[in-house]
Amino acid sequence: MTTASGTRRVPDRREDVWRALAVLHPYCAVCDVSYVADGPAGTGTTFVCAPGRLDEGRAPDEGAPKGTIVEWTPARVVVTRLDLTPETWTTKIELADAGKGGSEGTDVTITVTHQPRGGSGLVRFVQRNATRRMVQRTVDGELAKLPEHIAQVDGRG
Repeated sequence: MTTASGTRRVPDRREDVWRALAVLHPYCAVCDVSYVADGPAGTGTTFVCAPGRLDEGRAPDEGAPKGTIVEWTPARVVVTRLDLTPETWTTKIELADAGKGGSEGTDVTITVTHQPRGGSGLVRFVQRNATRRMVQRTVDGELAKLPEHIAQVDGRG
């Protein structure tokens, strides 16, 4: 299992950041991914994600990645688990007010865990440094996209 974490401060209110990052919108133009959830977001909600925009009424392709919201504390913490054939990715997003009462915006901490399923332990050992770099790049990339996600939801993007 490989884990990486990072934090970025954004000037936006925690509630706005939550709406941009934790709520599963049908389509995210920033990531170019469509989400189909089995109900309103909360612990236990399952979803499927598909690349691109799904046409009206079209279901994701068979074998599309399936996810579950495993922790949900509104405006504070969301943890999702995405199950792919050879691996599981867990993403934890934590939000905290920056400054007194959020006067300096919101601190966003993203923690990503990659866990291979099956396969050779020797192969995982040999690939561990590359895997560490991949997981850290994933965190860094997500932190870099925060302003775009927030702008998309509040109408600036």
